[in-house]
Formats: sequence, structure tokens, C-alpha cells
Amino acid sequence: MQLRFLFVCLLFSSFAQAQKTNGLTISWELVENGYQGKAQSLSTFTITNKTKKAFPASGWTIYYNFIRFVTPGEVAPGIEAGHINGHLYTLKPTAAFKGIAPGDSLKINIVSVAWVTNYTDAPDGPYIVWDQEPAKGYSFAEFKVIPSTQEKQLRRNAGDKKSQTTAADVYQKNSATKDIPVEELPAIFPTPLTYEKKEGRYLLGSDVTISADPAFAQEAGFLAAELSKVFGKPAKLGNEKANIRITQAAIKDSYTLSIDDNGIVITAPNAEGAFYGVQSLRSLLPARATAAVTLQHAQVADAPRFPFRSFMLDVSRNFHAKAEIFRVLDVMALYKLNVFHLHMSDDEGWRIEIPGLPELTEVGGRRGHDLQELTAIQPSYGSGPDINNTTGSGFYTKADYIEILQYAKARHIKVIPEIEMPGHARAAIKSMDARYAKFIKAGNTAAANEYRLSDPDDKSQYRSVQEWKDNVMNVALPSTYKFLEKVVDELVAMHKAAGAPLDVIHMGGDETPAGVWEKSPVAQQLIKDNSALQHTDDLWYYFYDKVAQIVNKRGLQLYGWEEAGMRKTKKDGHTVMIANPDFGNRNFQLDVWNNVMGGGVEDLTYRLANAGYKVVLSGVSNYYFDMAYTRDYYEPGFYWGGYVDIDKPFYFIPFDLYKNAKEDGAGNPLPASTFVGKDRLTEYGQDNIPGIQAALWSETVKTPAQLEYLLLPKLLGMAERAWAKDPSWAKEKDEAKATALYNEAWSVFANVVGKKELPRLATWNGGYGYRIPTAGAVVEDGKVLANVQLPGLIIRYTIDGKEPTAKSPVYTAPIAQKGIIKLKVYDSVGRSGRTVTVQN
Repeated sequence: MQLRFLFVCLLFSSFAQAQKTNGLTISWELVENGYQGKAQSLSTFTITNKTKKAFPASGWTIYYNFIRFVTPGEVAPGIEAGHINGHLYTLKPTAAFKGIAPGDSLKINIVSVAWVTNYTDAPDGPYIVWDQEPAKGYSFAEFKVIPSTQEKQLRRNAGDKKSQTTAADVYQKNSATKDIPVEELPAIFPTPLTYEKKEGRYLLGSDVTISADPAFAQEAGFLAAELSKVFGKPAKLGNEKANIRITQAAIKDSYTLSIDDNGIVITAPNAEGAFYGVQSLRSLLPARATAAVTLQHAQVADAPRFPFRSFMLDVSRNFHAKAEIFRVLDVMALYKLNVFHLHMSDDEGWRIEIPGLPELTEVGGRRGHDLQELTAIQPSYGSGPDINNTTGSGFYTKADYIEILQYAKARHIKVIPEIEMPGHARAAIKSMDARYAKFIKAGNTAAANEYRLSDPDDKSQYRSVQEWKDNVMNVALPSTYKFLEKVVDELVAMHKAAGAPLDVIHMGGDETPAGVWEKSPVAQQLIKDNSALQHTDDLWYYFYDKVAQIVNKRGLQLYGWEEAGMRKTKKDGHTVMIANPDFGNRNFQLDVWNNVMGGGVEDLTYRLANAGYKVVLSGVSNYYFDMAYTRDYYEPGFYWGGYVDIDKPFYFIPFDLYKNAKEDGAGNPLPASTFVGKDRLTEYGQDNIPGIQAALWSETVKTPAQLEYLLLPKLLGMAERAWAKDPSWAKEKDEAKATALYNEAWSVFANVVGKKELPRLATWNGGYGYRIPTAGAVVEDGKVLANVQLPGLIIRYTIDGKEPTAKSPVYTAPIAQKGIIKLKVYDSVGRSGRTVTVQN
């Protein structure tokens, strides 16, 4: 018996070592969507044993992440699929498993809910844990996702009308875009209120000198630094013979900018306006370094349409380092955005140091293989078993955060921190559970319970949208509110230390699942003891009233996701959500995200604004930048809310969002009946809309390059809509005239982006990794016709089946050659998009 045990141990050891040396490979492929006629998919893992030893029949578990819920049970002879929590799943052998012979493979079929039509939907981060080493996980060195190519793989279900956006679709969409000479394009972006071209030109060279009123010294310094990059030598600050003057005056606009023979003058009533004047001047300067630039004489008067022009970045699902945050703030400033909403906590990560609660970052700020979650929370989004991974693990120290605040302040951007609650709070909950365990072990019960967020006797059963079973704070615990007070106080202190006082804080409120608190003894006791509470649903309003008191006591405005302003009630015997009348008059601001076209609540934004809530237009249909650009297997991102290309944030009409809603959440044309009976925005409601917010959730975003790809150029469409006045096509009642006006405005915008802004972004600040679109292409009369979404980008092609390169011929006329034609779009620095193949 002892010899047999020794043999098994040696076998496990040899395979653990083989795993470290690439002895096992794993691949995954989708078999079909709509499996068995249901909203589910069938897919296959293939594990191949490349070693010379048999893979053991027991003693191991494979873990992996998958955003689709996998049905537990036997999935291959002797292999059982299981669910840990969230998106973490397992494959384990049973007594019936026989192992894998050398050189042989094991195929494992799994069934998961919904569908997989995009490579970013695929499972990720598989690793193996040996029973003899339960605290250690080994990532598969070779994990391959086999691309989907068949219709049954690319369609969501058999009734899906379209599986992919084709080159012909792109060509048709691009066909309305006119090519406009660069000298005929607007000089400044985003579009100013007024721009008056004057006779004459002014030469600005490397001898530039800037003078500024004392109140604008910081803005002058900022401009000097930027001009030094343009002209290759330091710009001077002083009052002698200044080429550029920044002056303070009591004017109604945010700024004015004048250029004449005497030089350049920016006038503003405050530093913020002066900064925007500086950005407009930068808009007139070339993208690349130069010895001098000739500027058209002009007079500009400008002010933003909305005071709240926000970008939200999720750093919880996958962490983004401080250096990339600075790059995001830089591009926000360039396009005059003024709010940075930083989503710093969620189920999968806590990203901000809170003095006095080190467990939040020591545990909640790290992901890795620790099933007890005392040193890290479990892997998510393919972060794998290693706690030192840089996407699942990471946080901002107090000093980091203060530096981010100061960097943003210098660019007139307000940072609004978000702490998600009561749902989406698992990282915080598990951190405080680890804190509890630490202090209980030390015999300090009071400290253990001081900030606890979970009730150990709670037997409630629920599952969140992301499949978590334990991600909601217990709102009946006094310790929950002590935790919130501690976090808020520390954030207030950090903002004060940065010289950027906090006046509004985002306190979450998103996607709390049904079933929470129903079997929590402390929650049910609270309902019995409080006459204002009748049933479990009332605990939601109790919680947000307490949160509002905490926030308001500190002089802060309460900000949350739309659900924080909603109330459940009955209508015709069915549970419905309405605007909660209790909070509408308490200066409560909401991000309203749920406007999925065809989803049934397209008017929620307007209902809440009409009810008195301050509503930031944050709808998924136009402003969730983590949505894939187009319906293409190789386009990264989600698509549950639709597909969001650069045109969607541009054509959005803030006060009539129905008018330009063109497609549903599946990318299909919207029927005319979609908005029948939907609430319209009242004049009172219109006054409650301070602005627009674009959001980038980070489930599929693991690198700076991926972040910038999804952010740009979409952000330019949002910047134009948030800053510029209501366009003429938004007000036109005649549909044909409105379409013509829109097409004209889109052509101008597309040319500005392609010919002016992308060349700037290609080189400025080290260059940004914006998305370069695919070419549109059709075959007509035996010739291949091609076009591009953003004029100014170049299409190159080959006729021999080879991949186009930066040296391939430029497309200038229809291609008559027969055979396989490949086209690829290039930008001004030689970066390219994906290849399009056409058979002529």
C-alpha cells in the first residue's frame, strides 16, 4: 500500500512538472449556438497529452473563466463540470475516468447559456491544480481558441437574420460620406459656438512668448509645455512682446479666441474657460513638430452645451495602471471633457488604498488561486492563478490617487470616485471577511466585527447577472454603515490633500439581484423592528436613505446608477420598476444606462428626469464603449446592448433619443412601433439633465492598447455631442430633410476625424492605439469598389492573395483584376486595421 501511494505521488509530481514544461495543451471551440433549439451553446474543450507518460485518472482539477453560465454535470466519460462562483468553473475527474494516454486527447463538451459570437466571449485563463499541491495553480502555457467560421457558430440562434457585418454592409454605410478637402473643414474641434474667419494670416514660430494674467498662470504653463513639443524648443513665459496673451474678463462665454496681426488673444472669465481656449488653439496647431505655423485670422466665441461631460473607466474588472490613467486624462482634456468617473470597486477588484483597512487592497486588490480567499479573491476574466498578474491584481496607493487627482485638476477635470454597493461589492465583502478571520484568530472579536459586510447566518440564495452568489452587502448590519463612513471619510481626506475637494461621490446601486436578504436573520429582524419596513424590498430604500445621510452630512451630492432611484411596485398584478418618489427632490444624480433599443425601457432616462432626478445620459445603446464596434467575430468587446461604432455617440440626440435610434440591441433595424407610448422628455425634465457620460467597462480590456482601441475614436463622437450646440438635423421635423442634414454633418465630422484628429492622435503623447476601421468593398460590373469610413485614411490592396503591407498599392479606382483581392486600411503613421478579402 505504501509503495502504491509512493507511485501515485511520483506520478502526480511528474505531471505537475510536465505542466510547467508545456506537457499539456488545451484548446476550445464553439460547436454551435442555439443548441437543441434553445438559448444555449455547445462547445468543446480538447486536452492533449504531449508527454510520454499517461495523464492520471485522478488527483487534479482544471479551473477556467467563462462569461456564460455552464450547466453542471457529466460532460465527458468520467469528467464532471462544476461552478465555483461568478465566472469560475471547473472540470474534474470522477471514479469512471481512465486518464489520457501519451499523445492522446480528451474532448469535453459543455453546454452554456446564451451564445458565443465573438472571440472575446470565449473561456479564458485555464489552469490546473494538483491535489498534492492544492494551494498552487499552473496556467496552461498553450491555450488556443479556435475561431468560429460557420453560420451555426456565428449566429445567435437559427432565427438570427444576420451573422456578421460584411464588407458590402460597410461599403453601403460609408457610401453616404463625402470626401471634403481639409481646408474646407472646421478649424476647431469640438465645434465651437461661433467661428468667424477673417482676412489675413498670422505666423507663429519657435520664438513664441506667452503672457497671462496672474489667475491664468497654470494655463499659460500648460500651453507653453504643449508649444514646446510643437516647435521643438521651450516656449517662453513673460510679458515682453508676447505672441499669445491669456487675459481675464467678465464675458458670457467660456472663452473667446482671436487671431489677427497683433497675435493671439484668449479671453475668459475663469481658469476653466482659459483652459478651453488653450485647447482650441491646440486644435489649430499641426499634429507633428514644425518650425513655424501660419494661422488663419479668426474670431471665436465658445461655451459648452452641457456642464457635465464625463468619461467613466472601470478599473475593477481589470486594472489599469496610473500611467494609462494619465494618458486617458490627457485625451479627455484635449477634447474638453471635464469629469472622470473612476469605477474603483466591484465584485472582481478593490482598487484604492483606504488607510486603516489594508485588507481591501491586500485581499480585494489581488486575484489568484486561493479558494479560501484570505490572501486574494478568485480569478476572473482569465486573470489566472498567479496573484502577481497585472490585470487581476493592482491598486492605487493613497499617493497614486492624490497624484491622479492633481493631474486631473491641472486639466480642469473633476474626478468622481465610485464605490459600488450594495451589490457588485464582493471584493469589499471578501476583504472584510478576511479581516474578520485575522482578528478572530488573534482573539479580538470587536475588531473582527467592526467593518464586516456579511451576515454569517444569512442563508439567502441568489445569483447576480455575473453569476455571483455572495456579492451583496448586508444592509441590516451597523458595521456596513461604519465601513461606508470610513471609506467616504478617507476619500474626502485624499481629495482635500490633493487640493481637489470632493463635492459629489458615486455610491453604485447597480444590479442587486432578487433574493438578497430574504433569509438573513438580522435583515428580517430589522424589518420587524422598523415600522417603515413592510417587506424585504423595502430594505433597498432604507439602505439608500442611510447612504444619502452619510454622504449629505459630509456636504457631498449623492450620485448612483439608475436602480438607486427606482422602486418596485405592482401594476396589473406584475412587479414593475418606477421612479422612487422619495429621492427625486433630494438632489440625487443618476447615471441611466438601460436604454437598450427594443428592450422595453427606452424611456427610462426621461421618466427619471421628469420625476426630478438629475440624470446623466449614459445609455448603453450609444455610450457604452465596451460594446464591439460592429458585428464581427474579430471585433473585441461585448454586444448585449448593441454595437457601438463612432457614429452612434455622434448621432445621439440628447433631448429626443428616439429620433435617431436606428437599430436594436442585435443590430437589426428598429420597427416604427418601438417608441409608441413611451414617455417624452418634459421641459422640467430637460432642466434635470446636466450632461452626457461615455463608459468603458473593462471585462474584455486587459492592456492599454485594448483600452485605447475601444475608447478611440468613439470618444470624439461623444465629445462633439456633449460640447457642440444642438445640430440642425436634430430639430428638423421633415424626415427626408433631417436625413440629408445629418448626412452632411456626418461627412464633415468623419473628415475632421480622419484628416485632422487621427493624425494628431497618431503621434501626440507617444501615439494612441485608436481603432482603424475595415474597408468597405463590393463587386459591381466585374470590378471591386472600396471605400473607408473616415476619409483621410488610406486603403491599400493586393491582387495576389498576399496580405497588404504599407508598401502595397493605394486604392484610387475600382480594381478590375480577377481573383482574390485583399484590402486593408492604413493611417498616417503606417498602422493598419484588419484585412478584408473579396473574391472578384
